[in-house]
Amino acid sequence: MSMCSVLTSCLIILYSAMASPSSSLLILAVVFACFVSLISPVISQTSSCSTQKLNSAGASFDTCQDLPVLDSYLHYTYNASNSSLSVAFIAKPSQPIGGWVSWAINPTGTKMAGSQAFVAYRSKAGAAPVVKTYNISSYSSLEEGKLAFEFWNLRAESLSGGRIAIFTTVKVPAGADSVNQVWQIGGNYTNGRLGVHPSAPDNLNSHRVLSLTADGDAPSSAPSPATGSGSTTPGQAAGGPGNAGSLTTKVNFGVNLGIIVLLASIFIF
Repeated sequence: MSMCSVLTSCLIILYSAMASPSSSLLILAVVFACFVSLISPVISQTSSCSTQKLNSAGASFDTCQDLPVLDSYLHYTYNASNSSLSVAFIAKPSQPIGGWVSWAINPTGTKMAGSQAFVAYRSKAGAAPVVKTYNISSYSSLEEGKLAFEFWNLRAESLSGGRIAIFTTVKVPAGADSVNQVWQIGGNYTNGRLGVHPSAPDNLNSHRVLSLTADGDAPSSAPSPATGSGSTTPGQAAGGPGNAGSLTTKVNFGVNLGIIVLLASIFIF
């Protein structure tokens, strides 16, 4: 439930409580319950990529970022000497069995269409996650296929909390200072076919420019291959989304809690 929904429900209950003979105690109880409901999502969002432990032996990365939506994380290292990008993408499937997670690079645009994706899922309880590649040529094409760039060391592993980690190293264009990344959490993987992902705002906004430069600054869009023009939809620097999302959540929480306390004070006194 969103903070807005929680706040609305609390206001309705507070209004109803005014008619109770012991309204003061009841209102205080409602305020406490609303406080717990509002603070829970804030607490759940305090996890950070910097505290995550990767199970894979010898896996270490230079940089990590808390992706702004879908409770996802990216650990990565860029090697300019051979134009390679090593990553570990971490996310939790929408359901333990059959639910899938995906991380992709889009060489020609900034969103789903054109993405070269790595998709991981668990086929059954207790099974190690499986990872496959998808060349998503259009929004209607979700077929397994060969990617447009080289990659190696591809594997998927289970992490604590039901999360899945996708590890791989990909070849990026020589001299590139950023790439367009797209990540996703989807529905069932059934009979070799991917179920579509939800159309919630977070699912539609799971794309950003990933900076490969040391200073963390990214251009408005990552460069396309020399043979293509690509999209110029504005992106966001690698270091920014997680911090911005955290600040917004905390501000919204403070405003909502302030409103509840103010209304409770009015009703009681």
